[in-house]
Order: sequence, then C-alpha cells, then structure tokens
Amino acid sequence: MRIRGRTLSALLLATALGVSALSVDAFTAVASAPGDAPAVQAAARSHTGHVMGASALPSGDDADGDGYIPANPQVTGVTPSQEVPPQAYFHEFQANCSVTHTAPDDPIVYPGRPGASHDHTFMGNTSTNAHSTTASLTGGPTTCNAPADSSAYWMPSLYKGDQRILPVGPQVIYYKSGVTDYRSVRPFPRGLRFVVGSPMQTAQEFRSHKGFVEGWECGDSFFNVDFPASCPSRPDVQLNIRFQAPSCWNGLYLDTPDHQSHMAYPVVKPGTNDNMCPASHPVALPMIEFKMAFPVNGDMSQVRLSSGRGYSFHYDFFNAWEERTLKALVDHCVVGGLQCDTRGYDQNHPERGAVLNADHRLP
Repeated sequence: MRIRGRTLSALLLATALGVSALSVDAFTAVASAPGDAPAVQAAARSHTGHVMGASALPSGDDADGDGYIPANPQVTGVTPSQEVPPQAYFHEFQANCSVTHTAPDDPIVYPGRPGASHDHTFMGNTSTNAHSTTASLTGGPTTCNAPADSSAYWMPSLYKGDQRILPVGPQVIYYKSGVTDYRSVRPFPRGLRFVVGSPMQTAQEFRSHKGFVEGWECGDSFFNVDFPASCPSRPDVQLNIRFQAPSCWNGLYLDTPDHQSHMAYPVVKPGTNDNMCPASHPVALPMIEFKMAFPVNGDMSQVRLSSGRGYSFHYDFFNAWEERTLKALVDHCVVGGLQCDTRGYDQNHPERGAVLNADHRLP
C-alpha cells in the first residue's frame, strides 16, 4: 500500500474517523487545507461512505489494485477535430431506464466492498452490486428500453425525512454530442466507467461545474444549487435535475484512481464558440445527460440526498452496451445529426428511418 504524497495528519484523521487508509487520498486535500481541525473533521465525516479514489485493492476488473484499468486496445494517434460540420441543431438519442433497486454499494468507487458506500439508487442493469464487473454486467437483464443496454447507472438516493423517494418510470438519459463536430463522436468502449461530479463539492463548485445544466427545479423555481424550500403541491409537480457528464476520453484507461481524470469536458476553440476535445483527451464520446424526476413536492425542508445536501448530487456510469447496437445508435443519431428517441427514430425526419425495431432491438 502506497502512502506517497499523503500527509500524516490526513492519515491520522482518517484512522480516527474509522475510514480505511485506502481512502486517505481523498482526505488529504481537506486535511491539508487552511482551517481549524473541527472544520476538517466535519467535512471528512460528511463524506464518509463515498470517497473518490478509494478502490486501491485488487478486485473486479482492476487485477493489480492500482486504480488504473487499461483499455484494450488503447486508442492513440487521435487529433481532436476542429472542423465545423453541416448545421444540425440536434445530435442525440435517448436511453431511458427505470429504477431497479437501492443499495449502499458502488462498484466503481468501492469495488468488492458491499455496504461501503452511502445509499445509491440504481437504474439499468438489474444485477448491479458491489461486485459488478464488465463481464458480469455485459448481456445482463436491464430496465432500459433497449435490451442491448446492460449498462449500470446510479446516483445518491433521495429522501424526505426517513422515506426514500424513487423516480417513477423510465428516466431520461441522453446520449448526445458535446463537441461541435458531432461527426467525430464514437461509441463508448466496453467497460468504460466514471463518476460525474462529487459528493464533496461545495455549493459554488456545484453551480460552476461544467456539467451543471439547470440545477434543481420544480414548478417555476429553477437553477437551484440546493433543494428549494418548497415546491407547488400539485400532482403534476416533481423535483427535477439535469446534469451532464464529460465526453472527451484520453483513449488509454477505462478507469483511473479518482474515477474522473481519464475523462474531460470539451473546451472552446480559441477565437470561436466551437467546442472541441482537449489534446490531453482527444477522443470524442457521447455526452451523457441525466434528466431525473423525483415525485416529491410541498414542504421540502426535510428533503436530502444520502450523500448530503442537494449540491452533493453526482452520478456514476458503467458502460455495458452490446457494441453493435450502441454503434448503430451513435452513428445514426449522433453522427447523423438527428434528435432520436429510444429507438433511434427522429419524428422530424421520418425518411431517415429507425435503428431499432418495435422491440428496441436491431432488426
């Protein structure tokens, strides 16, 4: 076990809080920052149960336990596209998935350690648990509209008091282009996984996050970094959030120790309003956007996430799509500049047809 670069105070703090030494990396920045000890301890306590970079043991797909899972094959020699494609306002499809179960598990941050995380609400693959791997997820049963999408999606559970509030029905998960040259987007490699956002982020960090779209909203209340004090008590009002994932990949790793640094958000091309991938992460992948709706309204004073306040919202993605189906949807809808539903059909361009049949399968 390596402790290079960790401070002794962080190690002692983590030990005192009952946190594994494997999780010390995430505490180091907190413990080393200016401020008094009580503030540091409070911050550490509030995030126990989901510490980024905590998986430093051999498990699942990470045979040597160093946190790096190499892609096979690795994608090299890619130059970020700076081309301007034909105008297409939309370049997306949906992968709508329903809630499957809840559990205090996280196969990305705490692989092989059931119960180590705060409670998560899982969607998509029905088998997802702390022991999930690329092999175990691939081809597994799913609540997504397309049977080929065996991917795992999860987020911190939402509560009102002690009552867990689960989204009802299929939740909208967009797959879209995050770069101007939508023609350069390619499918996710199987086994790619990452965490979007952080349970440790502050309200300001949440608001300024590159994935922030509209924050928490309900009724006529928008752009909230924390839960609104109240929402209209009407049957048609739910609590909503939209949050986008990074869509540029370094081409080398399916995961990294912090579960984020192998991915990056697009950057603006100098002198333009065009988005492109940075040179460090040149491979353009679909940009996932969660659009979640929770059936809760009225007095919101007791609403919380299992990870803390509303601005601790984050989510995880573990790709296990059947590769031919994902490629067909990406090529037709994203690269093709269409606004597709879950079948890969754009009602504004019926002449382009659909990718999937009525059963959401490739013909």
